[in-house]
Amino acid sequence: MRISDKRWLAAIVALLAAVRFCHAGVLWVEEAYPLAAARSLLAGHTLYRDIWFDKPPLFPAFYTFFGATMGWPLRLAGALFVAFAAWTAWRAARQLWGNRDVAGWAAVLVAFFLTFDFPAAAMALTPDLLALPFHLLAIGSLAAGQPLLAGLFCGVALGFNGKALLILLICLLWRWWETPRILAGFAVPAGALILWMAADGALLDHWRQVWVWGAAYSRDTPLAHPWVEGLRRTLNWGGFHIAIVLAAAWALVHEKDRRWRLAGWIVISLGGAWMGWRFFPRYFFQLLPALALPAARGFAIAPPRWRTAFAALLVIPLIRFLPPSLQLAAETLQDRPHASRDLILYEDSRRAATIVTAAPAGDRSALVWGYRPELYTLARLTPGTRFLDSQPLSGVLADRHLTCGRQTFPALSRENRQALLATHPPAWILDGLGPVNGALAVFNPATGLAAWRPLYVERGRTATVIVYSLIETERRP
Repeated sequence: MRISDKRWLAAIVALLAAVRFCHAGVLWVEEAYPLAAARSLLAGHTLYRDIWFDKPPLFPAFYTFFGATMGWPLRLAGALFVAFAAWTAWRAARQLWGNRDVAGWAAVLVAFFLTFDFPAAAMALTPDLLALPFHLLAIGSLAAGQPLLAGLFCGVALGFNGKALLILLICLLWRWWETPRILAGFAVPAGALILWMAADGALLDHWRQVWVWGAAYSRDTPLAHPWVEGLRRTLNWGGFHIAIVLAAAWALVHEKDRRWRLAGWIVISLGGAWMGWRFFPRYFFQLLPALALPAARGFAIAPPRWRTAFAALLVIPLIRFLPPSLQLAAETLQDRPHASRDLILYEDSRRAATIVTAAPAGDRSALVWGYRPELYTLARLTPGTRFLDSQPLSGVLADRHLTCGRQTFPALSRENRQALLATHPPAWILDGLGPVNGALAVFNPATGLAAWRPLYVERGRTATVIVYSLIETERRP
């Protein structure tokens, strides 16, 4: 079997994509957040103007295509995404090297590492992941001598992830003499997104929520020694991806014509993974295309014994990440709670959701306090305020609010709380932060909504969530 045989290649990619269905019974928090925004969009609200959202606009829009629901539709979307990403890798490699074996390896390696990575990173279609195929399409178009198209794909990627500006930078460095055409292509989707938000009266809100908030978020890392932590996590990522690290190094040694372009691509993409000083596993999807394509070249040109050694190293992530996926599938089929430590809060959210779903049908508007967006989907609730979580209201970022109360945005959060308290309260408030960190409870006078406390009655609680409902007399107009 040759890796370039399209039938075998399609079968391998389909098998890798199918692993995502093992996660059909789980909603990872990274995908629950855009799902909550998508539920609000489907209810007729306008992004940024009516919904506070700190990610680019195509991210939640993507989740509306399958009704903002979890389960098999979400996993089918993920499987189709993996197949699409594999095809874009195949196309980019074919346009870079004109070799079917390199293209086949590129497709397999991208599909493999979009499947066997930390589940919360790989299964959730986050901005870093959704921009990946357009990253590959841009590089492939540039290699094919289509700078206008390369710029266009960079512009589309920007609708998913602000780090697409780094993809644009790579394109400009690779073919600087085509700068006007690349920028012209980039301006088409970028301009369309600007006009769309301006028409909705949301352009200024978008700027504040995505770019101003994002810049402040990046500057305020929770890590005491970010350089040390970044190096440690990069080495850990490299260990799990050692097969493509070594194969890419082989290619760089033997690729004299493209060596510096490929090396520059890797360095800039690694810089993108380090942006924000948090080093979450999903951030490294910015680096995956820059390593996977040279690695595919390395697999194709290496002697058989070295190719076998590179392939054998793929067993490392396979052994690390396949068993947990199979365990999740078994637990879902047997309707058992998920035992993974990563899903402790999710399991408690499921218990809290039953308190809401057991209540008589009525107004399903809600505010989820803390960063527990899965509660909207699990409890079949619709965001009842413009805020999907407590970060813009308490001023404390989710990467630290379980353990401390240091505010990043004290003035902005105070302004947001005052504006919210002047509106009609939602039917439900689910406090997913107070039981864990009492200093940031929803009705705390300093950072919470204390003025609303007399309007609500507690309906039940779990280990990490307190469920409040609006007192009946307050629901009347």
